[in-house]
Amino acid sequence: MITHIATAAVYVEDQQQAKVFWSEKAGFEIRADHPMGPSVSWLEVAPPGAESSLVIYPRAIMQGWASMKPSIVFQCDDIDATYERMKANGVTFLEAPNKMSWGTYARFSDEDGNEFLMKG
Repeated sequence: MITHIATAAVYVEDQQQAKVFWSEKAGFEIRADHPMGPSVSWLEVAPPGAESSLVIYPRAIMQGWASMKPSIVFQCDDIDATYERMKANGVTFLEAPNKMSWGTYARFSDEDGNEFLMKG
């Protein structure tokens, strides 16, 4: 039986830049950073305590990466505080938190132009 999503891949130009973005700006923890070659690692990051991780994968070794855009939604317990903290850390938001009948959401992007949604 499948119990949860283990990982979701995000394709980036520079793994080290993405590592800084997710760990220092977004506040995620580094779950794995194992060398796979001279300039490539198996890099997993996740929110503290989360069951699922993002695999930060280099575009250079993934044929067809351009057609594999992530569609990832992060759940927040306090979306306004999370938005303010991440924005202060330098994360680019495509819009401020937007309240809807089903909840509140905000969209942000990483340095590679990948877009993500967080909801609360």
